[in-house]
Amino acid sequence: MGIIGWIVLGLIAGAIAKAIMPGNDPGGLIITLLLGVVGALLGGFIGSRLFDVGLEDFWSIQTWLLAIVGSLIVLGIYRVVVGRRAVSR
Repeated sequence: MGIIGWIVLGLIAGAIAKAIMPGNDPGGLIITLLLGVVGALLGGFIGSRLFDVGLEDFWSIQTWLLAIVGSLIVLGIYRVVVGRRAVSR
């Protein structure tokens, strides 16, 4: 899958992760979508290391599930880290 495919997959996965985990995110929609791109990369890395499957085909269900799970993980970590920083100020 090309770099444009990775970016599109990550943006869509970030939007889906935001729909699954609604709430006020510090940074708004743009940051959430960028976190989706990072999450797609993380999901592909985790999938390739743990399950020996990666993000190979754009239209594969395993690609989408890994990207969405990775986006959920990154979004959750982001909320914890930035949420603590906002409270401590």
